[in-house]
Amino acid sequence: MNQDDIIVQHLARTPRLRVAMVTETFPPEVNGVAMTLGRMVSGLLARGHSIQLVRPRQGSTDVASQEEHFQETLAPGVPIPRYGGLRFGLPLQSRLGQIWSSSRPDLVHVATEGPLGWSAVAAARKLKLPVTSGFHTNFDHYSRHYGFGWLKKPVAGYLKRFHNRTAATFVPTAEMARDLGGQGYTNLQVLARGVDRQLFDPARRSEALRQEWQVAPEQLAVLVVSRLAPEKNLHLALRAFQAIREVRPDARLILVGDGPARKSLSQSWPQAHFAGMRSGEDLASHYASGDLFLFPSLTETFGNVTLEAMSSGLPVVAYRSAAAAEVIEDGHSGLLAEPGREQDFIAAARRLAADPALRRRLGRAARERVEPIDWECIHDRLESAFFHIVRRHQRLPGQENHFLQIVPD
Repeated sequence: MNQDDIIVQHLARTPRLRVAMVTETFPPEVNGVAMTLGRMVSGLLARGHSIQLVRPRQGSTDVASQEEHFQETLAPGVPIPRYGGLRFGLPLQSRLGQIWSSSRPDLVHVATEGPLGWSAVAAARKLKLPVTSGFHTNFDHYSRHYGFGWLKKPVAGYLKRFHNRTAATFVPTAEMARDLGGQGYTNLQVLARGVDRQLFDPARRSEALRQEWQVAPEQLAVLVVSRLAPEKNLHLALRAFQAIREVRPDARLILVGDGPARKSLSQSWPQAHFAGMRSGEDLASHYASGDLFLFPSLTETFGNVTLEAMSSGLPVVAYRSAAAAEVIEDGHSGLLAEPGREQDFIAAARRLAADPALRRRLGRAARERVEPIDWECIHDRLESAFFHIVRRHQRLPGQENHFLQIVPD
C-alpha cells in the first residue's frame, strides 16, 4: 500500500473536506445535470464533508440555505434561450474571491461551463485553490438543433479551454474520455453515474396508472422519458413507434417529460399519451408500468434514463452511445443500433415489440446488469478522487498547506 492509499484510507475514516461546488442548475430543477449534482452533494454530505454551493437564483422567492455543513451562495442569472426553466449564472469572480479568501475551501468543483463557471475557475486559480470540473452536456452538439450551428467550432474551443484550466475533468464514460482526449482535452477522469435500484424497481408497476394511459393489461406500452426538445431526436422514436404499430396495432406511446417540442409533438401525435414532467416515486411508477423503452438520442454525455429504465426491468432500444454503450450488451440486456443507423434502430424496436419472451428476458437481464452500478460506489470514487487531487495540489511548490493535519493512528 503506497502513501496516497494510506492517506485516503485515513481521511475516509475521518472525512473533513470543505468543497465549493459551482453549478448553473440544481434541484428542484429537473434535468440530468441537476439530478447528478444533487446526488453528488448528498453523497458528500453523508460522508461528513462540508459543501458550499454556488448557483443562480431560481426565482424571486428563492432563499439560500444556511445549514451547518451546507451553505448556498445565490448568483444572478439570465434565462437560457429556448431552454425554458434553466439559467446561465452571471460572472461572480470578485465575490467568489472574497468568499473563498475568508472561508477557504479545500477544493472547488465547477459542474457547468457558463459565465458563472468560468468566473469560478478564474477565482479558484487566482487563489491557488485546486479546481476540478465536470463535463455533463455536449453544448457544441446542441448548437445545430437551436439554429446556432455556425457556433459549433467556437463553442467546442471554449469548452476545451475551460476544462483544460482545471486539475481534472470528470467525464461519465470511457468512450467520452477517449473522444475528448483525441480532441486535446487533458486530465480526464472517468466518473460514471449511478442508479437508485430501490426507487427504480419493477415492483412499482401499476395497473391503475396503465388504466390512466388507457392501456389494458395485454396491451403494449412503449415508453419514452426525455426532455421534449429538438436535440433528443424524438422524431426517430415516433418513426420506430409507427413500425411497432405494424406488428402490435394495440401499442400505445407514452411520453414522459416536457420541453419546447411538446406542443408540436402533441399536434403531430394526438394519439400518444403525454404524461408531462414526473419525479420521485411517481416517475418510478411510470417506468415500471411500461413494457418497452426507446432512447433515440445521440447528444447525451451519459443518459441517466437508460439506467433508470433498466433498473425498472424495461428492455431498452438505444444507440451504441453514452451509457448504453457501456452498460447494455446487445441481445442480452437490451438492443443496440450503431449511431446514426436509423433503420437498425427502428428494426430493433419492431423486433422487441413482436417478441414478448425476448422482452421478458432482456428486462430481467437489464435489472441484473445495473445491480453493481450504485450511487454509493460512485460517491466513494468521487471522494477518493477529491482527496487525491487535494493532496497532489499541496505538494506543488508555493501552495499553502491549509488542509487539516493528518495524525497517524
